[in-house]
Amino acid sequence: MSAEATEEHQRGTTSRAHLVGVLAFVAITAAAVYAAPGSLMLFLAFQASLLLLYYARLSPGLRTALAALALGGVLPFLGTVNGYYLEVATQVGIFVALALGLNIVVGLAGLLDLGYVAFFAVGAYLWAIFGSRQANEFMASAFGSFPLGPGWFFVFLGLGVAVAAGTGVLLGLPVLRLRGDYLAIVTLGFGEVIRVLANNLDKPVNLTNGPKGITPIQRPPLFFGPWLEALGWGATPAALYPLYFYFLVLGIVVVVVLATQRLQDSPIGRAWEAIREDEAAAVAMGVPLVRMKLLSFACGASFAGAVGVLFAAKQFFINPESFTFMESIGVLAMIILGGMGSIPGAVLGATAVTVLNLQVLKGVSLWLNELRNAGTTIFGYNLANLPTQLEPAKYERMVFGVILVLMMIFRPQGILPRQRGAPAARRGADA
Repeated sequence: MSAEATEEHQRGTTSRAHLVGVLAFVAITAAAVYAAPGSLMLFLAFQASLLLLYYARLSPGLRTALAALALGGVLPFLGTVNGYYLEVATQVGIFVALALGLNIVVGLAGLLDLGYVAFFAVGAYLWAIFGSRQANEFMASAFGSFPLGPGWFFVFLGLGVAVAAGTGVLLGLPVLRLRGDYLAIVTLGFGEVIRVLANNLDKPVNLTNGPKGITPIQRPPLFFGPWLEALGWGATPAALYPLYFYFLVLGIVVVVVLATQRLQDSPIGRAWEAIREDEAAAVAMGVPLVRMKLLSFACGASFAGAVGVLFAAKQFFINPESFTFMESIGVLAMIILGGMGSIPGAVLGATAVTVLNLQVLKGVSLWLNELRNAGTTIFGYNLANLPTQLEPAKYERMVFGVILVLMMIFRPQGILPRQRGAPAARRGADA
């Protein structure tokens, strides 16, 4: 047997072994979560199985099929057992899309944007205003009555992309000559301007209802309801909407990942990387600096606008406090943690930060409260005397800060940095 044939046989054996291992781990953890739906550790183990899937030596097609099975079948099924898992998965998807959008601006083009949440707010308020009675406050009856019907939600998904992209271009125009700290300060100010406008545009004309926020906001139509009833799977909207929003978020994430990958491997992506590495050299090589910078702002903003529309519909209520500066910092921390310029890194960073916030810290706080209420004694100390100020959930920002400091010291490139080289070579390495 030739050396090539031997190597091919070894690769096939390794691939089959990895496939069996991944399937076994996913099945075992999913069954464990189903048997004990309240276990935080078991659900974290199931999420780890998806990371194991990324590292397994499988062909891209097989890896995609297994990911679709896990995310499109197993996870929604577990969400019917414990609705909180589905809520966490939906929130993770929202922040994954936001992180991928910011990754274009910061990771690929090298433009430090600290006001990214502003584009998220633009999309959210766009649908909140016209998908509620709020538009009646400033629009004449000749334009019709509001809220718009649920079917308009899908139209506003597209409008959210367009309006947010236009807002990104408006932000990009004044900052074309800025870089580094100066660019960060201007974008930070832009984010705060949008939040302050949302907080104060309730007079003299009530556009945003100010700090009171807007509610109720229309949700997308359950167009598949009659089909489910015909199949005998009748369910209430309260049971269907969590699954519906999960699959909408999953669809948006898939589109964003594919779009980001195509952009990254295109001449546009190469131009962004050239700008990030050295603007002067990029200009000397003929890269249209103005057009590429504006395009990066527009592309990154468009993803946030679409997610903002979905966020408003899902939450049923929004107000300016949903779009603070700390949200921008949180999304930036996600791509720094995962690896700037890396699509898998942005996905992992968003997942890790969101799960840490929604599950781990809050889960540990609830566990400590149970021990405190039970009067448990550890090493001679009665936990009933433990101050409530020491709950881990109250130190979320400090935990994130410590993680980022450790990352900068020990792995500044992120957990999953982008692989350098030609697109074909990267895809071949994954096979």
